[in-house]
Amino acid sequence: MLVLYLQNSALDSRVIAWANYDGTGSSRPMTGDSDEPPYSTGVHALRDGWRLFQASTLQQHSHGDEFRTGYLKYEFFFEQLVHTDE
Repeated sequence: MLVLYLQNSALDSRVIAWANYDGTGSSRPMTGDSDEPPYSTGVHALRDGWRLFQASTLQQHSHGDEFRTGYLKYEFFFEQLVHTDE
């Protein structure tokens, strides 16, 4: 599973944070641990075979809230089906 946090709600915007979980167990560690995002945008993940299955709902900013940095609101979940020999 791949979770991308984008700069804004557009899938072609820049990835600013991410998490990657290998459910097959074929890589160690099973979670992503890198200084570089696996993709620069959500569109690049789609082109590489990831399927978008959830995106955060868009909410209007409250006055003054547009400058808060304590959360990442543009969260997109991707999945990629991997066939194993097991």
